[in-house]
Amino acid sequence: MPAIINTHNTEITQRVIDTIKTCYDPEIPVDVWELGLIYEINLDEENNLMVKMTLTSPSCPVAETLPPEIEAKLRDVEGVRSAKIELTFEPPWEKDMMSEVAQLELGFM
Repeated sequence: MPAIINTHNTEITQRVIDTIKTCYDPEIPVDVWELGLIYEINLDEENNLMVKMTLTSPSCPVAETLPPEIEAKLRDVEGVRSAKIELTFEPPWEKDMMSEVAQLELGFM
């Protein structure tokens, strides 16, 4: 399931995606973008960023630390005025949401 991207500035959005790709679930050696944990990216006209994401499970051990870590990194992206992470578990994450890159890296293909 690819992320829904609503933006007025593709250059900033690409920097946002590149930054997200530097964030890893510490238990899985794949970044959160390739894992399919990012559901939506919204960048409004004032460059306020909202990212809707999930975790591999509601009881994920990094539930308290990973979203704030990503949010802090996104605040530092050039051109982003503010950044907010919204955590959701609907729909629940499933392995088939991973990219082919992630599936290959984890031996699922």
